[in-house]
Amino acid sequence: MLSSFGMSRLKKRLGIHFHFSSVYGMNLLSTFLSLTENTMLLLTASFLTGILLFQQLEVLPNIMWGFLLPLTLFSSLFLKQYKFISLCACGFLWALIRADITLSANLDFALEGQDVVVEGFIASMPKTGERSLRFDFDVSRISFDNKVYPSPGRIRLSWYDKAPDLIPGEKRTFTVRLKRPHGHLNPGGFDYEAWLFQEGIRAIGYVRSEHIQQELALPKTISPYALARFRQGVMTHLQTVLAGLEHTGIIMALAVGERQSLDHHDWAVLRATGTNHLLAISGLHIGLVAGLGLLFFSWLWARSATLCLKLPARQAGLIGGFLLALLYSALAGFAIPTQRALIMLTVFAWGSLLKRSIPPAHLLATALIVVLVWDPFAVMSVGFWLSFVAVSLLIYGMSGRLAVRSWWWRWGWAQCLLAVGLMPFLLFMFFQVSLIAPLANIIAVPWMSFLIVPLVLFSTLVSFLFNDLGIFLFTITDRLIAVLWYTLEFMAALPVAQWTQHAPPFWAVLCGVLGAVWLIAPKGIALRWVGIIWLLPLLVVVPDRLPKGQFEMTLLDVGQGLSATIMTRNHALVYDAGISLGNAYDMGRQVVVPFLRHQGLSAVDVVIASHGDNDHIGGLNSVIEAVDIKRLLSSVPDKIDNFKAEHCAQQSWTWDGVYFEILHPENENTNWQGNNASCVLRVSSGEDSILLTGDIEQAAELSIVARLRNNLSTDILVAAHHGSKTSSTIAFVDAVQAKIVLFPVGYRNRWNFPAAQIVDRFTVRGAQTYDTAREGAISLILGHSENEIFSPKSFRDTSRYYWHWVEEN
Repeated sequence: MLSSFGMSRLKKRLGIHFHFSSVYGMNLLSTFLSLTENTMLLLTASFLTGILLFQQLEVLPNIMWGFLLPLTLFSSLFLKQYKFISLCACGFLWALIRADITLSANLDFALEGQDVVVEGFIASMPKTGERSLRFDFDVSRISFDNKVYPSPGRIRLSWYDKAPDLIPGEKRTFTVRLKRPHGHLNPGGFDYEAWLFQEGIRAIGYVRSEHIQQELALPKTISPYALARFRQGVMTHLQTVLAGLEHTGIIMALAVGERQSLDHHDWAVLRATGTNHLLAISGLHIGLVAGLGLLFFSWLWARSATLCLKLPARQAGLIGGFLLALLYSALAGFAIPTQRALIMLTVFAWGSLLKRSIPPAHLLATALIVVLVWDPFAVMSVGFWLSFVAVSLLIYGMSGRLAVRSWWWRWGWAQCLLAVGLMPFLLFMFFQVSLIAPLANIIAVPWMSFLIVPLVLFSTLVSFLFNDLGIFLFTITDRLIAVLWYTLEFMAALPVAQWTQHAPPFWAVLCGVLGAVWLIAPKGIALRWVGIIWLLPLLVVVPDRLPKGQFEMTLLDVGQGLSATIMTRNHALVYDAGISLGNAYDMGRQVVVPFLRHQGLSAVDVVIASHGDNDHIGGLNSVIEAVDIKRLLSSVPDKIDNFKAEHCAQQSWTWDGVYFEILHPENENTNWQGNNASCVLRVSSGEDSILLTGDIEQAAELSIVARLRNNLSTDILVAAHHGSKTSSTIAFVDAVQAKIVLFPVGYRNRWNFPAAQIVDRFTVRGAQTYDTAREGAISLILGHSENEIFSPKSFRDTSRYYWHWVEEN
């Protein structure tokens, strides 16, 4: 969204004085609502299309194009023959202006990695993790070496030492160490840089806690941070009241929209049953609160004849219900699904007060256009698409059916059409879809809507007034949640609970959308069964498999750690699984498993855990939990307690004409310890080969050279120990004679890997060098090459967008 910093930049860059007139706004809204349904939907779709086209750009255009916005807006209003193309241009240019505002606040390159002093305001509710406290900070002044630099606006900070209580709106001065937004980029993975861009965060870093400068008083006037302070107060109160309850995370999610207390098992159950939407405060919850408010305030208002003479009880109830929904939306932090629901409710209430009937499609189109004008980058959010598409499907699929069927039939049909209609989007975004979602939602939605949500909100209110009574009510609520949760866990454990597959090609997704729309079409549309045919490419089209004798190696971007995959025509291997930063975050769950799902792999033939260091084995448990593993090899099998692992020494095998061989350790009884015990894997086919060396250091390298000097040359080398000075000895480098060297390293890591002298050691011998911090995931295809030219494919290059990190020139 546009923060106070962003708004001031918008005024400055465009030279515009913003004056919002409520009368003009209502007149414009009235004009918009008076359009025909088809025209309104087409206009909204045109604006959305312009934003989506802008989002495909790799490089940000010159901001001077933004000055065409008034012209395109005039054209859309007064030149009817060009209104659709003009609104498309409006969407494109509006996104350009907003993107330029956000990206203009980048951190100066000179400040990266330095101890800088920042002054500003705590901008969010602090979130406590296993290792740190995280919070957003609005920078009003930043300085280094007695020089003031342009403010990057909002930054995200972590505090790793014991942090004091932080309150949103509190003004503080810290000494921090910052870097530009940078995240891991992998096929199928989460784009952290896109998320930071959408949130308007232009630097990330941590507090140098031993250098705290001062603490200033909390502002006494109402500030932009008042809502965050209010939510923090409610959340702190609930944490005390809910202590000891089993389902605290679910209650917190429903009360204040904070889901950080939910663990990975909780999310797995919700995904498997297609019920994770129940914990997103959206139309279901907002509409329920508004309806309860309507009933309560109408009844209360009707008790007074005097009040009813001034305002009818129903209109008073509408206002009261709307205000309750507004309060609940504020508690939820105005997330995108909440915004959509609140805007639709606002237009509906406004129309009801004016005694106007507003069609559902008008409500949806109005909500969409308002959300996009307020935040054009909402389209980058999964919640945006699932929220608006779900409501669109209900409006479209339920039309023409309501008057002829029972309530239970309509309810069941609504769940079925959502399951079918959302399937293309879920497979495109997550590579899996719940098969039991209709049944699970038929049970869970009424239980959650009519029992749990009202009790959560009522208990929250009562707990502020009567603490003991509030605890008693929450205990009842917790037991009701437990009944539902046991049901969902049972359903999630069913073998047919989920369908998981590869990432479908985009053309197949479009076919799937067309098929779903056709299949759930309202009564009267002919040949609806044809929609099944259009859905088939989404499910049956599989990626081309490698020819026999070829293999693809992907060095994943897991930050300061190592994980790689090797795939042949019919088999797959995972080498290491990256680092773990606690129970809540590890690279196995965040990178390796999503990549395997993206490739359509639910099983892996062999996993190799090279040695016992956290940055190599930390994510292994998540891979074991999520993927069917046939064999697990390691130099430290005793360290793996949830899978029967074998020692990696003296192992070799052939898959689809590709030969795999463990070169080190030479046997199980050697005395190699720590890094030097790493399993060294060579994969070869024909004249092509690749060598993965784990973290071996000088002693192990010299031992390998002594044994295999004449049989060590390789085309691709994953450098030992991330390019540390303790590895890549001259003897080893000369024996390997690699053409391409890959360094698995984290961006601006504390050890400055890869060491410059190690990179030079390879480059002077003619090798090309690449690292994951700059390239993201790196993949190569080898085997039976007709020439010796290899072309590493950088995911950061092939999937670059204008918001991604760019190296300093």
